[in-house]
Amino acid sequence: MPLTEELGSGRWLFRWRTYLPLGMSAVVFASFPYFDYPFGSPLLDHVWECVCLLVGAIGLIIRGMTAAYLPRDTSARNTTQQMAERLNTTGMYSIVRNPLYLGNCCLGLAAALFLRVWWVPLIYLLAFMLYYERIIFAEEMFLRQKFGQEYMRWASRTPVFLPNLSLWQKPALPFSFRTLIRREYQTAVTLVVVLFVMEQLTELYLEHRWHVDTMRKYILGFSACGFVIIRFVHKKTTLLRVDGR
Repeated sequence: MPLTEELGSGRWLFRWRTYLPLGMSAVVFASFPYFDYPFGSPLLDHVWECVCLLVGAIGLIIRGMTAAYLPRDTSARNTTQQMAERLNTTGMYSIVRNPLYLGNCCLGLAAALFLRVWWVPLIYLLAFMLYYERIIFAEEMFLRQKFGQEYMRWASRTPVFLPNLSLWQKPALPFSFRTLIRREYQTAVTLVVVLFVMEQLTELYLEHRWHVDTMRKYILGFSACGFVIIRFVHKKTTLLRVDGR
């Protein structure tokens, strides 16, 4: 494909990047006939769930460590156009050029692993690489045009996707818990809801019954209440606002 078409597809994917992962739902439903407890053991199944939660937690930590130090008008959730008033080169951006996408990869992988079917995470990773490659290409063309040599110097030493911890530089801004909550509460609640739904659907398919245990009820209820409260505070007050953030 010509580079101009690559750039065009990358811009389109950037605009719809939030919804494109829904295409994986077909793979999820196709995997149900193959779902089973690891080696038929409910105990190992709980261990596997903990592994999936750990992978998801790593994704949340990566995104959180990125979001908590971000200035305003950079790395936003906007979908209509590219936006960057300054080039982020410190903190997580000093060890990898796309830390938020790396966090997304871990979050999606946690959900894919949750299905206990080996080819689901494989398909997920291949799909992730294919469409995020084009998104990153479009973003980097934008940043190169906007920041010129400053971008080229940073990009030449910083890996695209696999972090190099030896390059770590202290973030330019101080840690902001309010910025972290404002930017990432939706991500955390989405992970909880996705894993809950997948767990319920797979158990419904395997055991032919709908049952929500007490712990899941508390987790889901706490997440729902937290989401409503934080969203109200975010939209209706300035409590989560920080100057320049």
